[in-house]
Amino acid sequence: MNVFKDFEIRIKQAVETLDVVKENGGDVSFERLTVEPPRDPAHGDISTNAAMVLAKPLGMNPRALAELIALQFAGDTDVAETSVAGPGFLNFRLTAAFWGRLLTTIIAEGVEYGRSTAGGNRKVNVEYVSANPTGPMHVGHCRGAVVGDTLANLMEFAGFDVTKEYYVNDAGSQIDVLSKSAYLRYREALGEEIGDIPAGLYPGDYLVPVGQALADEFGSSLRRMAEDERMALIKDRTIAAMMAMIREDLKALNVQHDVFFSERSLHADGAKAIRQAINDLTFKGHVYKGKLPPPKGQPPEDWEDREQTLFRSTEVGDDIDRPLIKSDGGYTYFAADVAYFRDKFERGYSEMIYVLGADHGGYIKRLEAVAKAISAGDAKLTVLLTQLVKIFRNGEPVRMSKRSGDFVTLRDVVDEVGRDSVRFMMLFRKSSETLDFDFAKVTEQSKDNPVFYVQYAHARCASVLRQALETFPDLDLTPQALASADMSALSHESELALVAKLGEYPRMIEAAASGQEPHKVAFYLYDLASLLHAHWNKGRDEPGLRFINDKNRQSTIARMGLVYAVASVLKSGLTITGTEAPEEMR
Repeated sequence: MNVFKDFEIRIKQAVETLDVVKENGGDVSFERLTVEPPRDPAHGDISTNAAMVLAKPLGMNPRALAELIALQFAGDTDVAETSVAGPGFLNFRLTAAFWGRLLTTIIAEGVEYGRSTAGGNRKVNVEYVSANPTGPMHVGHCRGAVVGDTLANLMEFAGFDVTKEYYVNDAGSQIDVLSKSAYLRYREALGEEIGDIPAGLYPGDYLVPVGQALADEFGSSLRRMAEDERMALIKDRTIAAMMAMIREDLKALNVQHDVFFSERSLHADGAKAIRQAINDLTFKGHVYKGKLPPPKGQPPEDWEDREQTLFRSTEVGDDIDRPLIKSDGGYTYFAADVAYFRDKFERGYSEMIYVLGADHGGYIKRLEAVAKAISAGDAKLTVLLTQLVKIFRNGEPVRMSKRSGDFVTLRDVVDEVGRDSVRFMMLFRKSSETLDFDFAKVTEQSKDNPVFYVQYAHARCASVLRQALETFPDLDLTPQALASADMSALSHESELALVAKLGEYPRMIEAAASGQEPHKVAFYLYDLASLLHAHWNKGRDEPGLRFINDKNRQSTIARMGLVYAVASVLKSGLTITGTEAPEEMR
């Protein structure tokens, strides 16, 4: 049950029955209507701007209209109080009986509470990580991996048909450099002294086992092969080894993809997929022969002062037209991007989400232009940029990893502080903001460590339920029994505040999925955990508020229902973030 959608319907119905609306022909637009929690909980449980957005079309003062709408709820048994605030906000405070019925619903639905059909089963492709397979994943990839994976989980929970995809950049000059680096390590494995790794090659120790594997498989025979044959073999083996390492890194972070799409497949069969994509754009009038003017500042790598095949991307929102074919007849990297999007579109996705690093900001307009041109505006494309992660230990920057050569690896971080700490902290700031990750802080057992605070709340709920059985051994704590409990025992404002927070969960899920803001799940879980811990602390000073009352079985049952509901929502949200909901914490 979505409390806010329910009251949105009630408010619309109340407005439509007003005489002033009937006098205007009953034609009102609710497009700008919002129904949401008040910024200040002291104002009530639900707030709406209905009077403020409808007053002008109806020729009324907003406060006067708000008071008329409030009168329509005078007989509503779920509404304890209505009030008008500021220029015309209408606030509602709901009854304890209403919250009791909602709690019963939450208990019955358990971890499925909040699951939505808002997505309408629309096919969405979320592409994230997509790191070049040239070495281990670094901490920058880590944030994109967590944001993308959590967003995909969130959108699936909100009713979308989601595919998690990784685009393997296994074509291009960086793969040639990787293969040459692996060949150097192969020679080293055969006993040759290679000295310092030459500039321009990958220096990391992670290629040492690749070289050894090549030596074990081929002996010295690779050295006697023609270069083209040799490098083709090395390229295949090295890409496979790098992707195996990347998959292991992702697994350690609890990140899983449904599809690993190879860029090389676009170049297969004479680059058939790329040719078809360019032909498609040509047929639609988006390709022409022409010259690009010299760009301001540093020319891009693919700019050439000659007539060439260009994508008329400025007509679909880009800053400049983009070259598709290089002077040597080969296809530009951008041409592969066009073919890749076309492949996704032909697979039936109505929405494509790219989770990219902050250094890819320049890609946004060109990708959006491709989407408009290929799909004729039928597909939605969104690019989410994740900002940098700065790694600290006790406030001091962390030194680079020797194994990687020049960066902190994802595995370094996961191995030191644990998967859950990494995942939750990567979400505990908007992805558009730089994140400071301090090893010391994310392992603290305190309120200042969000993942500990939230997981401890779930463990505390589990502990309370166990203790209830110690006090009342025959207590039936099944969801069916708890859902049938008399919830009238829950009347304290602290208890009702917890239920009201639970009532926000479905709305948060839909809003976070619609706005593609997975951090909102982490923020919500922290707020819910804070309310639970605060209520627990009140029980220390006021015994009547404790969850377990050995003198009152009925109130204990009702409170176990509340605890079970809180635990269910915490577990649901933690599952979306890809973290565990522990039963115990020591």
